[in-house]
Amino acid sequence: MELRDYIRILRRRWQLITASMLVAVAAAAGLSLLQTPQYAATAELFVSTTASDDAAAYQGGLFSQARVTSYADLITGEEIASRVVEDPEIGGTAQDLSELLTSTVVPETVLFNITATDPDPGRAQLIANAVAEEFTTYVDQLETPAGRRNPPVKASVTDPADLPTSPVSPQVLRNVGLAAVLGLLLGIGLAVLRETLDTSVKNVGEVEEILGASVLGTVRFDAGAQKRPLITPLDSHHQRVESFRVLRTNLQFVDVDSPSRVYVVSSSLPEEGKTTTAANLAIILAQAGLRVCLVETDLRRPKISDYLRVESAVGLTTVLIGRIDLADAVQHYGDDGLHVLTSGATPPNPAELLQSRGMSDVVTRLRRHYDIVLLDAPPLLPVTDAALLGAQADGVLVVVRHGSTSRDQLREAGDRLSAVGARVIGAVLNRAPTRGGDAYGYGYGYGYGYRPEPGRRRVPTG
Repeated sequence: MELRDYIRILRRRWQLITASMLVAVAAAAGLSLLQTPQYAATAELFVSTTASDDAAAYQGGLFSQARVTSYADLITGEEIASRVVEDPEIGGTAQDLSELLTSTVVPETVLFNITATDPDPGRAQLIANAVAEEFTTYVDQLETPAGRRNPPVKASVTDPADLPTSPVSPQVLRNVGLAAVLGLLLGIGLAVLRETLDTSVKNVGEVEEILGASVLGTVRFDAGAQKRPLITPLDSHHQRVESFRVLRTNLQFVDVDSPSRVYVVSSSLPEEGKTTTAANLAIILAQAGLRVCLVETDLRRPKISDYLRVESAVGLTTVLIGRIDLADAVQHYGDDGLHVLTSGATPPNPAELLQSRGMSDVVTRLRRHYDIVLLDAPPLLPVTDAALLGAQADGVLVVVRHGSTSRDQLREAGDRLSAVGARVIGAVLNRAPTRGGDAYGYGYGYGYGYRPEPGRRRVPTG
């Protein structure tokens, strides 16, 4: 993936990334606040030797540096701790006390530090100073040779431990900061993983690459489309209306030399919006003054009659079995001259009817009388009806639902059309998001809108 792909993932999955970071920060803050605060008190010791001249002093310094490392290891041993716990103010066991002690050597010096950590700051100071004093006595005993009174090396306390005023742990800000970084990295990793596992179609480029045809329009997501699937009650400057205007304009550039065109509108699977797309496209085409006929060829789950609220008892199947003439079955919808041929009664053999000679005659007659005929067909993958109709029509307009249709499903739908010689004239990306990394405008990905300014007077039309 390229850098722009990662940027797109971040924009698309920002909620997952943010949630991951917030969870990590909350967990770190909660765990930090639940921990018992620990205070550290540090005493500094100096190791020296007795030297009579400069040469002896230099040699003594090297000897002291070598001794310091060994002394630091002795600090955490139980020998020193066992002596310190005899103090009634400190108490406890030697093993417990030794676990509270740490010692560090200042590099290239004869200094080392003794640090005691305890929940009680006063006890931490007491332990650090007691260990330091006890250790100076211990060094005197350890380094004094037999038969001599003074040791060649001694340890002195140069800086007693002060009373600590702030805890050394937990470091809430540091923990929260690290958690935020780790949560961010985890969120980005999860976003990339989810993007890799997500095979749904989410942009125009994928649709065009798979189908080998252009995306003629992008219908943006509208939360009210479920209750108002048609564009007729919407304001003329509504985003969904504008989307279908763009689709109408682009469709008019397909087969421009043909005086009459028959197109199938289908999708890979159900619930992708093919029927509402066909109905709204037919309405917007009729509003442009074209002679349009919308034919409900989905004989298995017809919905056109429900959306347009026209008679469904008489329709295509009635014509195909010869009970009524085509001209008598066609109904008028609205004031824009749109004609509708509903499905009629549901037949037991839809595929046979759609590939019959009668269906071919119906398409031929409709072609003579209308500029554009739209056939609302069943989805391509569950049944063969749409592919059969595509072979009789001038082309197929494939509706693709953003974030739902997978690349494999769309590819298989295209293969089915190619197998019967049907031509894909283009695609419609439906329910495209209006926000986030995949946001589109009404057709080309621009977030533009263009409507009259509020309060501007309009010129009277009558």
